[in-house]
Amino acid sequence: MPRRIEIEITSVTGQLATWRAAGAKLPKGVLDTSLIPEGPVVGKVYRADIEQYMEGIEILSVLPAKTASPLDPKHERVELLPVAKQGPDVIVTYAPKGRGARRDSHEGDARPPRTKRPAGRPAGKDRPSSVDRPDRGAPSENGERSERPRPTRTPRGEGAHPPRSEGARAPRPGRSARPERTGPPSGPPMTTTYRNALLATLSPEQLPVAEQLLRGGMPAVRNAVAEQNKNALAQGRPTIDSTTIERIAEDLLSKTNLALWKDKAAGAIGAGRELRLRDLRAVVTAAKTVSLDDEAKVQQKELHSTLTARLEILRTQWTEKLDAAIASSNVPEALRLVARPPDMSTRVSATVAAQVVTMTSEALTADQDVAKWQEIVNLAVDTSIRRNIKPLGIPNDDACKALAIKNAGAIPEFAKLLGMKVPPPPPPQRSVRRPATRRAS
Repeated sequence: MPRRIEIEITSVTGQLATWRAAGAKLPKGVLDTSLIPEGPVVGKVYRADIEQYMEGIEILSVLPAKTASPLDPKHERVELLPVAKQGPDVIVTYAPKGRGARRDSHEGDARPPRTKRPAGRPAGKDRPSSVDRPDRGAPSENGERSERPRPTRTPRGEGAHPPRSEGARAPRPGRSARPERTGPPSGPPMTTTYRNALLATLSPEQLPVAEQLLRGGMPAVRNAVAEQNKNALAQGRPTIDSTTIERIAEDLLSKTNLALWKDKAAGAIGAGRELRLRDLRAVVTAAKTVSLDDEAKVQQKELHSTLTARLEILRTQWTEKLDAAIASSNVPEALRLVARPPDMSTRVSATVAAQVVTMTSEALTADQDVAKWQEIVNLAVDTSIRRNIKPLGIPNDDACKALAIKNAGAIPEFAKLLGMKVPPPPPPQRSVRRPATRRAS
């Protein structure tokens, strides 16, 4: 779809003129001087209708720049004549205070007219409430009411609602407060410094290709070319050569990948300790797929040192917790720690593994509590030392026997205790990754 911009002529060579966007530093492209009315003038600003394509910008027409119009040379200005107001546009009439006159002219109405309030009687908020006033009894034969005491209202007790404090609204019963999110945002933070620097060095025909590469790589470039050719065929315009565009994209792919990684690395370095460990590991691992320059190598070295230091702290804490679980004979906790090391490269030492195997084997006896026996078996199956565990017995329970039969492939000693053939080990379980969700940043 054409759009209009302002261009400035930078140079003229024969029938071609070099132009750039008004206010820009570098030239953008060339155009035919026949499109410029009254000939091109270097340094002059024109209005141009352009069309943006993958291979560059095409100028459709050139118009002279807007000039300031003279101030009413033909005296055609519209003069606003003030009109004197005759009176107010809106008349406001206030109603009289009070309830108005009392209608006492009904037939058969023998009630006396209402008298004014005595001067000594308090009015408004100074009047005593119904709680403080004694209740008047029924009228007697002579027309006078007998005064009788009325039970006063009891003060608020423990079962009553507590008084509402000023400035704070009490929460509704049965509705829990929503917890505030205090965790770090998902994904490593990114900057746009290196991407902007890369785009500033590209030529006009490379710029739209690089933008598509930064958005989605080569698939984004191919989709954009296919969409543009589809629109060109529908409008009767010539299509572009996809081979040429792909060749340009392949030349720019390594540069765009490097700029993207350097932006991620700069964001990870700026985040510091607030960056999650898995996001830091992802940035360090992604450096292996990019051709790094000298600046990127410095960033990669700093991120790798940070990752190593954080992993060393986690390994130390993990080892201390495992030693404490072994010292206190806490078999479930020891199995959980063995199954969940701080990272994939951490391995349990042979000495510690032998201690955990011995503890687990001695805990799996026929006299063990059924619930605890099942918990230990389920935790042991997830560890790497499961085939070395040798249970001493199985409780006399159908659920325990079914669990032993199910896990006989992971713990072969169950098959010997049950008198059955040892089944093959189960295949490794693959964890299914959840797709990353986007947030309102």
